[in-house]
Amino acid sequence: MKIKINNLKSFFVIAASLLLMGAVSNTRADEWFVLSQQTLKSTDPSVEIKSQGEPWEKNIKQVKISVEGADVQIEKIVLQWNNRPDKTITDAGIIKAGGQTAPAEAPGLKSRLTGVKVQYKIVGNAPAATLKVWGYD
Repeated sequence: MKIKINNLKSFFVIAASLLLMGAVSNTRADEWFVLSQQTLKSTDPSVEIKSQGEPWEKNIKQVKISVEGADVQIEKIVLQWNNRPDKTITDAGIIKAGGQTAPAEAPGLKSRLTGVKVQYKIVGNAPAATLKVWGYD
């Protein structure tokens, strides 16, 4: 009987360890990463970024936009999802250089972003800025 109890204790210790390792590895996967970046020119009113490459193939939970190099007034963002309706964001406002939009939830638990359209205006005299599209997995 003592051997069976020790075997049972060992089983529970191993099972608990495996569950804990699985929980730790799952929390590490949840992080922001750059899907794409594009140079914005003061002479252009909009930019369209189509999905290409490995990061775009990932299903994400959230998406956000950041801007570097100049302040940018975002008039409209259209998030294009695979097999889901597009989501239009019209209240992004002015994003300061180094700033970002609030995260937008993906439709469903996770979805694949296929493209992003942004209508913008660079504020001030800067000739260009860099726009980054971020995904949260």
